[in-house]
Amino acid sequence: MTTHPLETTRRWVRDWVMAQDLCPFAAAEFERERIRYRQLDAADDATLLMAVIEECEHLEQHQDTETTLLVLTPGAEDFFTFLDKLDMAERLMISEGYEGVYQLASFHPDYLFGDSQATPGHEDAADYTNRSPFPLFHLLRETSLEAALARFPHPERIPERNQAHLRQQGVTWCRQIQDAIASETPSSRLGEWPGL
Repeated sequence: MTTHPLETTRRWVRDWVMAQDLCPFAAAEFERERIRYRQLDAADDATLLMAVIEECEHLEQHQDTETTLLVLTPGAEDFFTFLDKLDMAERLMISEGYEGVYQLASFHPDYLFGDSQATPGHEDAADYTNRSPFPLFHLLRETSLEAALARFPHPERIPERNQAHLRQQGVTWCRQIQDAIASETPSSRLGEWPGL
């Protein structure tokens, strides 16, 4: 069964992030089709970094696009390699003057938080809050993020609430849903999505 990374990512936003209310701001932008999806080859660091800056420029020029999900495939399958690429991208964005303008959030199939309770042979369901079918950089507008957080009571509690919710559901439940999202057959709507 073949899955398209961009379609699978869009389905993950709908059937995981929105369905579990992991990001209370995602639904509005998803329904308005203001999320851009772009697949990047992450094998070559220079090419990847150039593409990240190009995407910052795209957001500057297209105010109707609220945010971009950069799907990194191939080249970032290893989680720690992915973190190295994230660090390089963040440092380049700072040097290019985008600090305080855009922010990179990160998601990965093997995501582990620094304080993860995972041990060898035992996953921590809380890590699934940032687990996605493919490695992702999420490029966010800082002003939009600040405005959204200002409207949400106690935004600092969102990550804690999400982790508690997924730990209550358990690793098996999280894995089953994400596996189903990743294996679903692509639909005919592929060409209709912004950024494709």
